[in-house]
Amino acid sequence: MCWSATADLVAGTAVAAVGLVCVARVRRARDLLVAALPLLLGVHQPVEAAVWDAGGGCSPAATAGAVIALPLLPVWVPVGVLLAAAPGARRRLWAPLGVGLATAAVLVYALTTGPVTAEVRGRTIGYGVNVPWMPLVLAGYLFATLGALLLAGDRRLRTLGVVLAAGPWPAQRCGGWNSPPPGAPSPRSPRCWCWAGSGAGNRPPGTADRPKVT
Repeated sequence: MCWSATADLVAGTAVAAVGLVCVARVRRARDLLVAALPLLLGVHQPVEAAVWDAGGGCSPAATAGAVIALPLLPVWVPVGVLLAAAPGARRRLWAPLGVGLATAAVLVYALTTGPVTAEVRGRTIGYGVNVPWMPLVLAGYLFATLGALLLAGDRRLRTLGVVLAAGPWPAQRCGGWNSPPPGAPSPRSPRCWCWAGSGAGNRPPGTADRPKVT
């Protein structure tokens, strides 16, 4: 979610509260990662609020936000689903986990070898990261996160995967991974510009048809 620092703080508090309730209701230790996913996403919102307060640029908050959104999720989700799944479903879940680990490795490399920049435009935040092999990384990201849920034997996890796959989440996550916004310097290597916000009127010029990223 992107709107303002205050909105991120309010949303983060609400989502984190849901995560705490989910964690408190866990009866099996192997369900903990899946139950804690809302808590992780709730923590991400105050981090993004700090990016708003900093006015973008290269900052610890921008780096922390990119770490949660990029390399952490494609590992967290398939590991959590694998642990929570019934024994009979685990064999097919090794593929999303393997792809997620490989995807996260590329994203960690991108984060550690180049700067992470953030830019605030209206109600929109853009994150710029030098990501090699972007189409493959994007496909791996989606397979690791959505694929793990869709391949899970648990009906509730599959339903969550179907809802996310049918909704705007895939485009919101990765829709801006192709080109920088107008006026941004052209880097020597491919740069992943992920834009988050609400309302086409608040997006950077020339990106009216580009999906949002949160």
